[in-house]
Amino acid sequence: MPTVPVVAEQAVRKTVPVEIRAIGNVEAYSNVSIKAQVTGLVTAVHFHEGQDVHRGDVLFEIDKRPFEVALQQAEADYARDTAKAQNARMQAGRYAKLYEQGVAPREQYDSILADANSQEASVRSDQAAIDNAKLNLEYCTIKSPIDGRTGSVLVYPGNLTKANDVPILVVINQLVPIYVNFAVPEQYLADVKRYMAVGSLRVMGQIPDQSGASEQGALTFIDNSVDNTTGTIHMKATFPNTQRKLWPGQFVTIVLTLTSEPNVIVVPSSAINVSQNGQFVYVVNADNTAESRTVVTGRTIGGETVITSGLQPGETVVTDGQLRLVSGARVSLKPGNPQK
Repeated sequence: MPTVPVVAEQAVRKTVPVEIRAIGNVEAYSNVSIKAQVTGLVTAVHFHEGQDVHRGDVLFEIDKRPFEVALQQAEADYARDTAKAQNARMQAGRYAKLYEQGVAPREQYDSILADANSQEASVRSDQAAIDNAKLNLEYCTIKSPIDGRTGSVLVYPGNLTKANDVPILVVINQLVPIYVNFAVPEQYLADVKRYMAVGSLRVMGQIPDQSGASEQGALTFIDNSVDNTTGTIHMKATFPNTQRKLWPGQFVTIVLTLTSEPNVIVVPSSAINVSQNGQFVYVVNADNTAESRTVVTGRTIGGETVITSGLQPGETVVTDGQLRLVSGARVSLKPGNPQK
């Protein structure tokens, strides 16, 4: 039989992680839709679309003049009613002495005292009106409630806004940190809860079509019920996202690491073949002949497959060129063969 050129590698013993893979969707850590709390004319916009803003930064300004006038009116009412209340309280004091001396009737004294109490209540009402006017005046300057990135500006200077109504002025998404939502089959729920009780579970988010682009995070949320329509449990991981690789709405591959399994035998996944009798590999013997050997496989992690039985560490398996092989065929290793 002719010699068959092949590529081969050795089965090795190593520690492999126990992982769960899923597709996740990135979600902003916090999302705020900015609305006006007073009705008025927008006079200024202090940011650009897509700009990063910090908590407390001024975003919009609404025309303050109507609210300044309302504040002046409330302050004038307060001053007027305060003077009336002082006069009523003095009259009540005088009538109290007259009533004690028996000069003034009880009905007149009660009427004067009730009027004084009413005037004091008016003063308190005016003070509340002043506080409300100041609050409305403060609402004319709209500030960012969070650190985040702004979206499209939906209202420009010259537009009239209504209190707590549409249109929304702008939407701010907090990107640092950030959430990734994903779901795993309910069969993994018990394992996830068991390992999470021991410590924080590491989660890696791999960005498709970007080699080496990944983020490390931690599992922070497990839903309180299983979705009985899909048989999955919803989970959420939190990522620092300091480099902003993750973006809201983006789909990423999630790798949830539960634990590590030490001293297992692994081979490249390309070495595994399937026949009617099950899975097998071609083992290269010391005399450079190929031997077909049945194996039992476990999990596949990052291009490597765990072999639970059928191989020993150090044995050489064919990873490329199996189509031309039969048991007992002589093989030769190709130049540049990655055998270890």
